[in-house]
Amino acid sequence: MAVGDRNKRIMNMMKNANGNGNGHNNVLTFVLAGGKGERLYPLTRDRTKPAVPFGGIYRIVDFTLSNCLNSGFRKMFILTQYKSNSLNRHIQMGWSMFNYELDEFIQLIPAQHRVDQSWYMGTADAIYQNLYSIGRLKPEYVMILAGDHIYKMNYQKMLKYHIENKSDLTIGSIEMASKDAKGQLGVLEVDNDFRLKSFQEKPEKPAELPGRSGHCLGSMGIYIFTRQKLEEVLFESKKLGMHYDFGKDIIPFMLQNGDKITSYIFEDENNPDQPYWRDVGSIDGYWNANMDLISVTPKLNLYDQKWPIRTYHEQVPPAKFVFAESEEGGRLGIGIDSIVSQGSIVSGGKVERSVLSSDVRVNSYASVYESILMESCEIGRHCRIRKAIIDKNVKIPANTVIGYDLEEDKKRFFVSDSGIVVIPKEARL
Repeated sequence: MAVGDRNKRIMNMMKNANGNGNGHNNVLTFVLAGGKGERLYPLTRDRTKPAVPFGGIYRIVDFTLSNCLNSGFRKMFILTQYKSNSLNRHIQMGWSMFNYELDEFIQLIPAQHRVDQSWYMGTADAIYQNLYSIGRLKPEYVMILAGDHIYKMNYQKMLKYHIENKSDLTIGSIEMASKDAKGQLGVLEVDNDFRLKSFQEKPEKPAELPGRSGHCLGSMGIYIFTRQKLEEVLFESKKLGMHYDFGKDIIPFMLQNGDKITSYIFEDENNPDQPYWRDVGSIDGYWNANMDLISVTPKLNLYDQKWPIRTYHEQVPPAKFVFAESEEGGRLGIGIDSIVSQGSIVSGGKVERSVLSSDVRVNSYASVYESILMESCEIGRHCRIRKAIIDKNVKIPANTVIGYDLEEDKKRFFVSDSGIVVIPKEARL
């Protein structure tokens, strides 16, 4: 990137943060990053879901944090609880650019029994247990985000919508086919002005969007509250013992009280006509989202310099492809329709429609197809790997076959409903 272009981008980011009165100075953001991620097991065996690697060099949480940074929201608390070591380390190494002297920060807050002897019992309870931090900073608005979704969104637009509508709560939503939301997501029933009429928690028959038969509004787990209303609602609901979860408890409670709740429809920073948002909470969903990245024109653009995704970058050499033996049966180191991260070496093997993290080695005559190989994996000679997710620090012995006989694979590994084979971190084969 030219120096002039780089400086222009930095100035634009600073303008977003400070230039319109709705920037980071009056918004406090909470990123919920404490979930177990049970449906993503065994990738969550040793780490919380937001810390799971994604797209070669990223962690899932990087997308939410990058949206905050690019939107100019620079006061962030990350609430952690479950197996947070990996997440803590990643935040410290990759997200330490904030300056307290400039009234900006990113801070990890573990569950700490501040108000009682329980851990975080739900999304709303996690915020309730941190009302002290809200009261100390006294922002005008509080934004609450999930740390385990993949998307690009300018939260400034949602904040402006919240302010213009004088809402007590605004919920980020995405239009989707009703069949895709069925039993999977919270669904918003709205009137023609997008004011919330009811909230359905993972319904079997989602309420349809007005004028859009077969479509509904799925909740993205994104909330903007006016601070005083949030504090009031959490205190009142606590007295009634119904303060644990936003979808199940707080939103119905606010509707009953007549509070104004509006729906903001998600605008994608790359694809306004086809917004991209993925909940990667299952093995199949995670694999599909990674495969989305290797399309010729992916719906999620990782190469967009106007809305960059930030992460921690290791100090490793470039990727390398070696051996191009011309004789029949010779070795050919090649990668096709794939993401191959820095430090990786494709040494006489073939990688096709796959995502490789850093420091991966694919040895001679091996074949890797539609697979995700995480950091420091090694694929031995003559291996055949298909539709697999291989976690960090796994060495696959020579001549191993994975993904071609699922009944055999199930004897040793986890296999998803759609046939994705998952080999856990540091497994010994």
